[in-house]
Amino acid sequence: MAMNMNMAGGAQGMMKGGSTLADGVDECILKNIGATKQLATIVQTSLGPNGMKKLIINHLGKTLVSSDCGTIARELEVVHPAAQMVSMAAAAQDSEVGDGTTSVVLLAGEMLKQVKPFVEDGLHPQTIARGVRKAVGLISKRLAEVAVDMPPSERRRRLEILAGTALNSKLIANYKSLFAPMVVDAVCALDPNLLDLKLIGVKKVAGGSVTDSFFVQGVAFKKTFSYAGFEQMQKTFDDAKVLCLNVELELKSEKENAEVRISDPDDYQSIVDAEWNIIYEKLALCVACGANVVLSKLPIGDLATQYFADRGLFCAGRVAADDLGRVCKATGAIVQTSVLDLTRAGVLGECARFEERQVGGERYNVFTGCPSARTATIVLRGGSEQFIEESHRSIHDALMIAKRGAGDARVVGGGGAVEMELSRYLREEGLKVAGKDQLILCAIAKALEVIPQQLAMNSGFDPTDILNALRRKHAEDGDEGVWFGVDCDNEGIQDTMAKEIWEPAINKINSLLAACEAACVILKIDETVRNPRSQDPGSAQGAGGVTTQQQHARTSQAMGGRGMAGMMGRGGRGVRRLK
Repeated sequence: MAMNMNMAGGAQGMMKGGSTLADGVDECILKNIGATKQLATIVQTSLGPNGMKKLIINHLGKTLVSSDCGTIARELEVVHPAAQMVSMAAAAQDSEVGDGTTSVVLLAGEMLKQVKPFVEDGLHPQTIARGVRKAVGLISKRLAEVAVDMPPSERRRRLEILAGTALNSKLIANYKSLFAPMVVDAVCALDPNLLDLKLIGVKKVAGGSVTDSFFVQGVAFKKTFSYAGFEQMQKTFDDAKVLCLNVELELKSEKENAEVRISDPDDYQSIVDAEWNIIYEKLALCVACGANVVLSKLPIGDLATQYFADRGLFCAGRVAADDLGRVCKATGAIVQTSVLDLTRAGVLGECARFEERQVGGERYNVFTGCPSARTATIVLRGGSEQFIEESHRSIHDALMIAKRGAGDARVVGGGGAVEMELSRYLREEGLKVAGKDQLILCAIAKALEVIPQQLAMNSGFDPTDILNALRRKHAEDGDEGVWFGVDCDNEGIQDTMAKEIWEPAINKINSLLAACEAACVILKIDETVRNPRSQDPGSAQGAGGVTTQQQHARTSQAMGGRGMAGMMGRGGRGVRRLK
């Protein structure tokens, strides 16, 4: 029997109908490079202390103002597969280091831009990728050589400078003298062997001035839902004993239909009394253990609230699991799943002072003076929701930088100084190499200059003059000119190390490696195949009521160009540029 095979469509003829195939240099590699550069173009103006903010209205109608590249890339909902890779590299940088996400996108985009002519001239992508990896290996080695290892006696000062540098490009840059010490205090409060940032609570209270923000060496959380009798409770304790429970202290009705057969009507009262006796026994055991403050993940009802209030205790139910965990870390308490045996050693936690404090329009429970405090809380104030949300993101980045700085004492100069030094070194090394690698090394050296160039542009300066001055300084002055970078306040250059504009060396190493990996992966993609999704009725409608065929069409258009508009999802309803 003869086999009828339709080979007229080539490789696409073998695939399911509706599949799209993009291959070759023009259709795949160059368009992937173009999409990556488009993403870099969007975020490049957010780099540095004078970077611009982006106002994004997402598909839920929520307004977002941010200069954080990780947030911007996430909210843009990029659908182009190559641009998504760079977005994921920036997200990895954000989760690993907390800062430098804009640098990752810019470096990856500029590396691909500089090697694009080699691709067009027919140089094999594998050769280019090997050259890029060789270049990053050389500059990583040089960075390790020039990084300054700060002495342990300068630890506190070094961390404050690193946190302040991270905040320079944020919305709260003018208040870095307030927040940088808070960030360092919070990181220093953690266990130095773990440095778990989940134990640092950041609470947001709308209203008031940003200068009303404060730091708590302990725990603070918003007052939970309370029942009648709460007003009669004592709200302040010195030398408080804290009991943490995962027990429900509330009379509950039957969840399912229940039937109780009795032979004597007087037995009914005994059943009711038994229910009341159970709850009263639990409450009595809580009071007998000597606790002043009773916290529980589960509800504490009106009966228990009034019972504790009559006996001079404070209680709070439905406490969030993360807040209760931080209370345990700070006070040394252990969460109990039963009220039996509460008097044994180690059950109760201790703190020098507990109080319920008014913060703006909210009430907060505050634990301070905790003997085993391995946690801290930062309470942020601000006049608008967008400002507080951006402040929270800024504090998170500064906390990540301080955490990395606490674990690695090596620092480098900011302001594009280290990139200029690495560019000079790589250019010199490239001229010593014969063959095609020389071209690639010099191209990556040129790509590194995008950081100081963009810093100058975002500050309103002439980037050509700034770059020429930096090239001359780094070439002529040797070791004395290593740390000269862009002066973003006064048009010119400055010694960023002497001006205390420092960044963790690990931040730069990670950003260079992430950009290199993203660029190499994109260079090695020579075909993009997209198969159609299931045509079942249940899957015909995608996100936002868009059909599967429409989603395929949009992605195909994105893979074929249309600039940034083609890279972003959700069509008319999603994030888009406003004309």
